[in-house]
Amino acid sequence: MIDPSLQRRAGATSLSLFALFALACASTSPAPPPRDASFSEYRVGAPDQLMIVILPDPSIERVARVRPDGMISLDLIGDVPAAGRTVNEIASDIQARVSRFKRDPSVTVQLLDALSTGISVFGEVGQPSTFPLVKRTRVAEALAQVGGPRPFARTSKIRVIRSGGGETAVYLVNLNKIRAGDLSTNIQLVSGDIIYVEPTFIAKFGYAMNALLFPFQPLLGFGTSVAGSFVGN
Repeated sequence: MIDPSLQRRAGATSLSLFALFALACASTSPAPPPRDASFSEYRVGAPDQLMIVILPDPSIERVARVRPDGMISLDLIGDVPAAGRTVNEIASDIQARVSRFKRDPSVTVQLLDALSTGISVFGEVGQPSTFPLVKRTRVAEALAQVGGPRPFARTSKIRVIRSGGGETAVYLVNLNKIRAGDLSTNIQLVSGDIIYVEPTFIAKFGYAMNALLFPFQPLLGFGTSVAGSFVGN
């Protein structure tokens, strides 16, 4: 027989979930899809990592990380401005500076690790993560990079949250229509965008009931793993 107190708690949880769901629907004021942003060549920022190669022989190869002040440091020439520049612009500056010490230098700069700009994808997706935005990317591509939506994802109302100029806009993306060929909501992403794929209402209810009925499950799982490690040792 089910404990009456447990039934009351389950009923209260159900009512709370319905209320939260209704409030979320009422408070959502999505903005119309934005125009595509112009995507120029990538501009370096802190703490990006660069590979610099200076020829001719004896060649110089250095890995430099852009400091918070936007500078990188190199032998012979000291600090070089990097933040806000393209790799070609940085290479030209280094080449001009090195020419005082090396005849007819040739400088190449390669971006090794782009950490200064990125987008975040979380919620009901395969592998929630943050990754750099180094090329023109749309929502469908970003979702594919994190393993796509999970089975209980609400794919008709995916949110793209964008902040800028002191304001925040929320754009709704309908992945179902995108799959059918309607690309009107497959918006181009910009640095700092957050993509949130929420679970369906049934999934939310299931998660809440799981937390209610099995509140110590994560703790028990932790204890089991710790016990297993002791046995293994």
